[in-house]
Amino acid sequence: MSARFELFLSLSAELTAFTRFDLLGTGLAELYFATLEKVVGQTITDRLLGAFEGLPPSPAQERVRALRLAILGDELLGDVARALIKLWYSGTWFQLPTDWSERFGPHPNDTTFVVSPEAYVEGLLWKAIGAHPAGAKAPGYGSWKLPPSIPPIPA
Repeated sequence: MSARFELFLSLSAELTAFTRFDLLGTGLAELYFATLEKVVGQTITDRLLGAFEGLPPSPAQERVRALRLAILGDELLGDVARALIKLWYSGTWFQLPTDWSERFGPHPNDTTFVVSPEAYVEGLLWKAIGAHPAGAKAPGYGSWKLPPSIPPIPA
């Protein structure tokens, strides 16, 4: 794996609160990295990865605060990072806000689209809520009669 892809995985893990193992387990990490670059371009992707790489290593509270300020609070990177979070959870790239495009220029590939059929099925949303995607990964006959089991959030 390239260093850029490794950074992308680490950034995605911190943004989604899922482990690198979980993200790789979707089978979509490389596609999502390619999608990010296809939509916003290599320059913005590199700025996002560079900002992430520049965060303090610890303690955790400081790192979370720095992530919020340096990436989520940044006028260029914030909307891109939020779109990346939505991509991991839903399998859909949601078009960046109009004001972002007006400020930083239009990107021809920045439209709302489902990345692949597998992206919907492997969305982190389903794991986060302890449910199965409608029409896929059926839990078994009669399982609908039981309430969903929501796993505890790790501390």
